[in-house]
Amino acid sequence: MPTWGWILIAAAAVVIVALVAWGIMKQKRTKQLREQFGPEYGRTRQGAKSKRAAESELAARQARHEKLDIRPLSASARERYTARWQTVQAQFVDNPDGSVASADQLIQAVMEDRGYPVEQFESRAADISVDHPHVVENYRQGHRLAQQSEKGNGSTEDLRQAMRNYRALFEELVDADGDRPTTRGRDDDAASEDAMASRERERSA
Repeated sequence: MPTWGWILIAAAAVVIVALVAWGIMKQKRTKQLREQFGPEYGRTRQGAKSKRAAESELAARQARHEKLDIRPLSASARERYTARWQTVQAQFVDNPDGSVASADQLIQAVMEDRGYPVEQFESRAADISVDHPHVVENYRQGHRLAQQSEKGNGSTEDLRQAMRNYRALFEELVDADGDRPTTRGRDDDAASEDAMASRERERSA
């Protein structure tokens, strides 16, 4: 075989190896992003033009997050914010709109204390999705319901659901381990919601 033939074979082998390596790297990247973002990976993929665009968006969030100084709350701050949340939740019976608005402001205060930028909602949600991918959609839904209520298109039940959604994120943000999901049981959640509904029924009676 002439020399040029061997050169072509070698070049083809190099291209094949490079393609295989590139494919493996893409698979690893996809796996890493799936593990990192969980359900947020699927949500982002559905809203993007392509898988590549979705993964580029998620990778950009990671890069932005790495530049932030995210820190857990101090024990005193956790106690202070938890007490404030209980006050905000108790106000729901008499003032649902105000309670939801206060919950949103409280979450922003906790985020800022932990080192997250809080200028724009979409940026807040994107930053939160890196550490809390399993509850960030709760945050978005709570925000949407709160906005609908502000425009006069919501109901008390919508506001109650907004509070539930906000609480899911709040509990993770104030968790003692910083970015580990809380292990609060469903029984506690149900008891809290039942108590809230009971107070509303008593007030309406």
